[in-house]
Amino acid sequence: MSSVLRVFSASIFFFQLGIAQSETDWTQYVDPFIGTEGTVPGTSFNGGNTFPGPVVPFGAVKLGPDTTSFNVSIGQNAGYTPDGNVTAFSLTHVSGTGGGPVYGVVSQMPLLTLENVNVLDNLTYMTPRKGHDEATVGYYKSTFQNGIVTELAATSHTGFLQYTFPGNSSSYILVDLSHYLPSIGGYQAQLYSNGGITVSPDGRTYQGYGIYRGAFSEIPAYQIFYCGQFDSAPESRQTFSGKYTDPYWPADLNAQPIYGNSTTASGGRLTYQYGDRVGAYFQFSSNTTSLKSKVGISWTSTEKACQNMADEIPDWNLTTVVEASKQRWNEEVLSKITTTDLSNKTRLNMFYTGFYHTALMPTDKSGDNPHWETTEPTYDDYYTLWDTFRCLNSLQLLIQPDRAAGIIRSLIDIWRNENFMPDGRSGFYNGQVQGGSNADNVLADAYVKGLQGGINWTDGYAAMKTDAELTPYNTFDSGDPTSSVKEGRGALPDWISLGWVSPTYSRSLSRTLEYALNDFSVAQVAKGIAPDEYNKYLNRSAGWQYVWQHNLTSLNYTGFLAPLLANGTREPASSGYDPLGCGFCEAGGVAYEALPWEYSWTVPFDMETLIEFMGGPNATESRLDTMFIPGLRTNGVGVGGANGAGDSLFNPGNEPSFSTPLLYNYLQGRQYKTVLQTRSVVNMYYNDGPSGLPGNSDSGALDSWMMWQMIGLYPVVTQPVYLIGSPWFTDISMSVGTEGKRLNITAQGLSDSSYYVQSLKVNEQNWNQSWISHDDIKNGGTLEFVLGTQQIMWDTGDVPPSPGHVVTEKRY
Repeated sequence: MSSVLRVFSASIFFFQLGIAQSETDWTQYVDPFIGTEGTVPGTSFNGGNTFPGPVVPFGAVKLGPDTTSFNVSIGQNAGYTPDGNVTAFSLTHVSGTGGGPVYGVVSQMPLLTLENVNVLDNLTYMTPRKGHDEATVGYYKSTFQNGIVTELAATSHTGFLQYTFPGNSSSYILVDLSHYLPSIGGYQAQLYSNGGITVSPDGRTYQGYGIYRGAFSEIPAYQIFYCGQFDSAPESRQTFSGKYTDPYWPADLNAQPIYGNSTTASGGRLTYQYGDRVGAYFQFSSNTTSLKSKVGISWTSTEKACQNMADEIPDWNLTTVVEASKQRWNEEVLSKITTTDLSNKTRLNMFYTGFYHTALMPTDKSGDNPHWETTEPTYDDYYTLWDTFRCLNSLQLLIQPDRAAGIIRSLIDIWRNENFMPDGRSGFYNGQVQGGSNADNVLADAYVKGLQGGINWTDGYAAMKTDAELTPYNTFDSGDPTSSVKEGRGALPDWISLGWVSPTYSRSLSRTLEYALNDFSVAQVAKGIAPDEYNKYLNRSAGWQYVWQHNLTSLNYTGFLAPLLANGTREPASSGYDPLGCGFCEAGGVAYEALPWEYSWTVPFDMETLIEFMGGPNATESRLDTMFIPGLRTNGVGVGGANGAGDSLFNPGNEPSFSTPLLYNYLQGRQYKTVLQTRSVVNMYYNDGPSGLPGNSDSGALDSWMMWQMIGLYPVVTQPVYLIGSPWFTDISMSVGTEGKRLNITAQGLSDSSYYVQSLKVNEQNWNQSWISHDDIKNGGTLEFVLGTQQIMWDTGDVPPSPGHVVTEKRY
């Protein structure tokens, strides 16, 4: 075929692909229940904690059921569990998180009777469900065993609840301001503080506020305002109040409601954190078999909550709200990556549900910032950048650059007003730094890829320098009393004075590795903003080399990360240190949520030095192979040792292992092993069932990792580099850049047994490198894979760069 005819044929193909992407409803491939269950079928134990209720992209309202769980090993972080009884349907949730639950506030609970019900004790009215709940994009349905059917829909700031009652008795809607997602109490426990409610004389509308504290970020207090309305007036309405009971069972305190004649109930002074529990119930006649309600929320005022409700849902049509939500998901998110390869529905369900999960958080609260006036975007619920910086933020940057820019502008705006960018944040409060200052990595990744979108890069660099130079105050957190867990780099005194983090601080190994990447990020931005400071931070990024113990052995390999004391000596052999373990492998361990074996691979900016330390390419390849041998991991990681899946050293269920299967690309001629390992991981640990994720989704982080594998690329964060894998679809079309140009990927010869790269063309040029640059695809282009069954050493060109390559003068 002539080159002209070939180009013409390709143009026709991609034109047809464009038509297909505009006509396809991609929401049909989203199953909101993927990731809601865990390793014990029918429960959420060790599951993805994904949120299954209706939500628009990055919406503030995530409306869904809150259910009971009496097993302390199972958290209801997204409200939903498959086997619990329902205690309410609330408007605020997060998705895919671990740690202490947050939100589950502003709620309604439908009831058929108040007989034997104590409105202060949800154990007296929790209701079992009949069968499995139903969910599609924008819609949720739950049927109770008592016959009540609840259907839900949502917009950005408003929830729509539609109830169908049996009609043989009166029905009630309970609004309890003290309802929230509980935990077992103590560390990271969420608690009610105060609240208020005002009901209109006819009972059709109500409004007020709730104040709560604690949870994952240990928030001192967050206040949310609400405005609710029914489509018909109740027969009667009644406000109530009761004594403060948290964190005890109400029955243990014999708490009883006090019903008043007033249309208003208040918990007391706003500053009082032990305010009365308040709420109201609304009674409807037995003739009311259908009832609809709308509830708007705001973080600034009841007036804004009411305005949001009126503006976003002006009528009472549930279907209209659902269809509008689906349209937004198609236009704003799902159509950014399309395919005409619809042959494998399982694969499509996995991919598009994963895509859906990546756009649930952080929460877009722009225009509703309660703490300062700003014209910048406002995002909340970063859960956490430690989880998402490795590949989720890079995905947003490539295909949703405007959204990525807004998130970065929000991070910088938080620094302007609160002195630090967050690593974790919820309820407008920074909290739970898990390692380094990972906003630095997100900013650097965007800067080297040329993202603008209104970002003030001078301020961005200043925010990064704050992380690099200013030690945050010690929060003396019970999870880690050695330094701040609120923000910044708590172990900065060691990092600056020694060049590494000593065991004086917890997580000394993982923090050393993370601080190194953070300083490389600062150097990447300094190169353009403050060139005279570039070498300072580049040299500091080499500090990870100090904690590399060159004579330490494990599993017949030599050279590993090991704690290094402040005086430059190692801990004695009697300490029992082994890179196959990390103590609790949590906040108090030597490494956080991953083994030192895993962290040994997390130097993406200087793989050249790492490969040298490991003994060269052949020894590195052998060590990489060992990461995937079953049975070698005997030490659990994370809370309760449950943050992971499988028992190989590579942990598919947690982020520090994300890049490990792709590091074969740094070994010339070994890209086929990247394909072998990544495909094996996806096939073994991901599926389209409720237990379809190998751990917490972590705000879509695990989902984005799977997506990158199916696309056939993987980002090297903080660098304008993508490692090459192998596509899972015969064709993929991705919107890239602010102008929405398309990157078109084809995979000739793809089948379930034919997926190794035989050859590749990048923008019609023959390619022999196992990586591409951002410049190769930022304005669209083509990647033409030819796949086969043979493990071909096609990648004979230069290996990916090591722009942070620095040789330190000392070895310990």
